[in-house]
Amino acid sequence: MDYTQIAFLGLLFIAVTAGAYFVMNLFTRSATAARLEALGPGGKAKATSPGADAWIERTVKLTGPFAKLSTPEDNEDASTLRAHFMHAGIRNPSAPLAFFGIKTVLALGLPLLAYFTVLVSRPELEFQGTLLVVLLAAALGYYLPNLVLNRMIFVRQREIFETFPDALDLMTVCVEAGLGVEAALVKVADEMQHKSEALAEELHLVTLELRAGLERARALRNLAMRTGVEEVEGFVAMIVQAERFGTSIAASLRVHSDMLRTRRRQRAEEAAAKIALKLLFPLIFCIFPSLMLVLLGPAMIQIYRVLLPTFAGTTGG
Repeated sequence: MDYTQIAFLGLLFIAVTAGAYFVMNLFTRSATAARLEALGPGGKAKATSPGADAWIERTVKLTGPFAKLSTPEDNEDASTLRAHFMHAGIRNPSAPLAFFGIKTVLALGLPLLAYFTVLVSRPELEFQGTLLVVLLAAALGYYLPNLVLNRMIFVRQREIFETFPDALDLMTVCVEAGLGVEAALVKVADEMQHKSEALAEELHLVTLELRAGLERARALRNLAMRTGVEEVEGFVAMIVQAERFGTSIAASLRVHSDMLRTRRRQRAEEAAAKIALKLLFPLIFCIFPSLMLVLLGPAMIQIYRVLLPTFAGTTGG
């Protein structure tokens, strides 16, 4: 065993030890977090928030020095990133530091690990190949947190979009039964918690802002800003216009819920229409070559064994 392999094993041991320590610190609940969960009100969405905050705080403590290397100083970039975290349902102010800390650690750690892996497994690889592997590992480590965050945003916004028409139907029933808009929002937030925790949490925040004395239009605009869903923005604009012009809120809610259901059905039909085009490339590059090989393979073997010797004998004769 040469010195390169010894160095690789040492680096691998240090990386595994540091990763185990990092994971243990992330997923071990502190006494403060446990006390907050015990004192918090009932509800699954509210009980998990202290644990998530503690996870973010531990990540900031472990990766804080690395976060300073990639944290943007521009206020516009910071506000945009903060909006992305709100769309993903992450409201902890330390989330950007944890995000950039993880990004920096991955961008620096994965290339080193890939470099020593190449040195041990493929020592005959040229410098260009090693450089390509290191650059690919660095790109993967740098953009992987962005992909995870975008995936979280997509899943949460899709959940809100799919369950929002049902919430509007329930709100329409509550308003037609004689409840006000604030009381209807409270009722919808309580009932929708069993179907969509994300939407129930956002509506609960709206009710808290209304109880704190914030104007209804401002609280609803904050809802649209936190979710980032186009349909929620349309709902907010509809409520504001209905209050401004004195139209019936129940009738407006019914029309808007029907429009959202139509839009949801159209999106489903659009996704179904794209299936044929998406299947075209796998069929051409994966299925058709295999099918041609299975169908024409035996015939080509027979031609090679029978016809080619026959032609060769005829030509020689």
